Amino acid sequence: MRLSGIHTYPVKGCHRLDHDGARVEPWGLAGDRRWMVVDADGVGVTQRESTRLVALHAVTRDGGLLLRAEGHDDLDVPEPGGGEPVAVRTFRNRKLAVPALPAGAAADAWISALLGRAARLVWLARPARHIPRSDREHDTGEQVSFADAYPLLLANTASLDALNGWLAEAGEEAVPMARFRPNLVVRGAPAWAEDDWVGRPLRIGGVRFRAAGPCDRCVVTTTDQETGVRGKEPLRTLGRHRNVRQKLLFGLNLVPTATGGVALGDELVLED
Repeated sequence: MRLSGIHTYPVKGCHRLDHDGARVEPWGLAGDRRWMVVDADGVGVTQRESTRLVALHAVTRDGGLLLRAEGHDDLDVPEPGGGEPVAVRTFRNRKLAVPALPAGAAADAWISALLGRAARLVWLARPARHIPRSDREHDTGEQVSFADAYPLLLANTASLDALNGWLAEAGEEAVPMARFRPNLVVRGAPAWAEDDWVGRPLRIGGVRFRAAGPCDRCVVTTTDQETGVRGKEPLRTLGRHRNVRQKLLFGLNLVPTATGGVALGDELVLED
């Protein structure tokens, strides 16, 4: 089993960045989801609410972020060095809030113009818990980025092939891996082998992780990550074949138990 894809999403909900290698930090891959768009109440805006986020190409750089989108001038956004933190939540129904630093008026205006609604851009200077402990089977500790629940998501190419086989049988078009927005993609494992890894330690290259549990999928998977067009698949097919206790499963959540680097071609080894 080998690593065949490495991806980050610098702004929560934005277009992916593809990498040959990445550093694993306690809260996930370096540069992954440390920025978030929020509304006037400080609640995160994701592709669930605005599919226009697929047009946002955010590129991390030392000390900041470059925002790009077709029809908009590029904007360089430095990491906020001060200012009054604001309390933000990743979802409206979550009571836990974390302090984040505002990116500034220029970034807010740029993001608002892209989305066609008033919004702000914030930076998570210090990753911190924003999910109650009871919400996670295998807890990630105190340090979490703006990711929904866990630091990293791993996906299996053979499982995608199996899903696309079901889609073909139903007369539907295949979907690419990008629909599932993984951080790490592995090839060489049987379809759905990751179901049996839950709770186990594993190593990718020289970095160790714990397989925290399967990922429950949402409407974002029905959104074309290049165009923003939303349909009904693959959720409808996952509902027929991968519905476990009212959760539609695809992918495996990971928690780092060490730091280090991963690279394309690294071997994935299950450990006892």
